[in-house]
Amino acid sequence: MSSPPIPPQLEHLGTRPFSFYPSILNVDHNEWLFRKATWSEVLVVNCKSSVEIWIPRRFLGEISRADDPVLIVGLNKELEYKGGSVWPVQRRVIEMPVAVGGSSTVGVEVERTEPAPVVGIRVPPNTENRIFRLIAGALLFAILLYLGAVNLTRVGEVKQRVAFTARDQAYLDLSSRDDYTAVVSKLGEPGADRWLSESGEIQYRALTYPRRKYTVILMGSNRSQATYIGTMDDNWRPLHSVELYSGGTTSSLLRGLKRF
Repeated sequence: MSSPPIPPQLEHLGTRPFSFYPSILNVDHNEWLFRKATWSEVLVVNCKSSVEIWIPRRFLGEISRADDPVLIVGLNKELEYKGGSVWPVQRRVIEMPVAVGGSSTVGVEVERTEPAPVVGIRVPPNTENRIFRLIAGALLFAILLYLGAVNLTRVGEVKQRVAFTARDQAYLDLSSRDDYTAVVSKLGEPGADRWLSESGEIQYRALTYPRRKYTVILMGSNRSQATYIGTMDDNWRPLHSVELYSGGTTSSLLRGLKRF
């Protein structure tokens, strides 16, 4: 029969700090110093808390040969500190009670030879109704949004059409008797006012209205007697003409008039 191993001697450690492995439970700092020893116990002191603990020699294991980064003193059992002493840690396993007439199934694995049953998941009726209402509400909102966008587009087109029509028809109020003063009173001040030439038997005057996008043409034997003869668009094409006293209209005259 072999004899138990001789516990190591810690006296030679002197003032060298060391650590226990595994560390002692319920002690935060695992750094110790040797204080003194008897034939059965060793007294160590914690470097941080200064707690002194007597450790039986039978719990001491081997001492590491290297002390980098720290010297290790092994323990044969995991110890815990309580009541001023160290005690071996006891791991308790709580076994659940077995029901009357039942059998323990701990550690017994039942081999299943049949596939696991498929359990159908049924959505509650309330959930189905809620989902249906959400989908219907989203569709209704999308339809209303689309109709609103269409109505806004149509309103904008109508406004543009009305404004465009009113702007184009404003010159219809002009007649061959209207001079510069009459034109301004009906259409307002022009954006530009220019004459075709400084001199000549016939004088032509152009009153341009950029916002209305047309130019009103006046003609006369002199500048003081110039009256309305028609309207040209932005491309210098006749939009409106008036009747001549001799018969016919001023359309041909406007078509032959060069832009100025």
